[in-house]
Amino acid sequence: MSATTPALEAGPQSLDTLSLRRRLQLFLSVLGIVALLSVLKAFMNWMEWEFLALNPLFTSAIGGAIFIIGFLLSSILSDYKESERLPSEIRVALEAIHDDLTCFAASRKGYDLNRARCILANIGRSLQRGLQDDVDHGDLRPTLKHIDSLSPLFGQLEQQGMPANFVVRLRASQDTLRRSVFRIYHIQKTQFVPSIHILVYSLVASIIGLLLFLKTEGSPESALMFGFVSYMFVYALHVIRMLEKPFRKGSDTLDDVSLFLLREFDEKVVAQGAPARERELQSA
Repeated sequence: MSATTPALEAGPQSLDTLSLRRRLQLFLSVLGIVALLSVLKAFMNWMEWEFLALNPLFTSAIGGAIFIIGFLLSSILSDYKESERLPSEIRVALEAIHDDLTCFAASRKGYDLNRARCILANIGRSLQRGLQDDVDHGDLRPTLKHIDSLSPLFGQLEQQGMPANFVVRLRASQDTLRRSVFRIYHIQKTQFVPSIHILVYSLVASIIGLLLFLKTEGSPESALMFGFVSYMFVYALHVIRMLEKPFRKGSDTLDDVSLFLLREFDEKVVAQGAPARERELQSA
């Protein structure tokens, strides 16, 4: 069987503790930044460095920044929602290829079905491994090579007696694999309108800077309001950074898209005879 992750090997109580810690990780990191900003704000109030008076233009600037951040989040969420569908499409294509080849091998003695199973298992394994990269979470070239290695395998099937319509269906499933992996590769490697990101980050930095120099009476109410506005903007920036790359397998977060369907497929083909570890395959 394939190796399981430490989280899967832990007991129920450990899983609950790990899940709670990972759920609160982003909140606590943002809270730490907001606490530092609040201390800086208190220091500036104590040093009497605040010189900006509150006016309607300032509230308009905050409203405009919220609108732009909402626009960026809505655009990124569309890619994230699409990414949640891609693992199931990959699993369906893998299952379709595996089932057709299994049925063909049952009627053709001597057909090396384990070789095909090894290729299919390596597709899921290399995809998960490529998304675990701590730098860009998206080196999927080995996965595409494994998908390409299906082409010579399919080219031999018609010569071995498989009906042409079955071969066409297998190649259609291969195209589905390519399309899904290419889409994941593109989402992980690109950034949605980099100019918008620069605008959002500069707006957030400017608003927090204006808040730091805004005149306040140093009351608890003003401190709470500063903390609330800072928390909202800083948390939004962290959410944008997380959603830009939906597959962050190397990060300790619960916000990445799950690939449990591919892990279950790997366990299935290993149980049916595929090697538990990846091996090099020579195309005939």
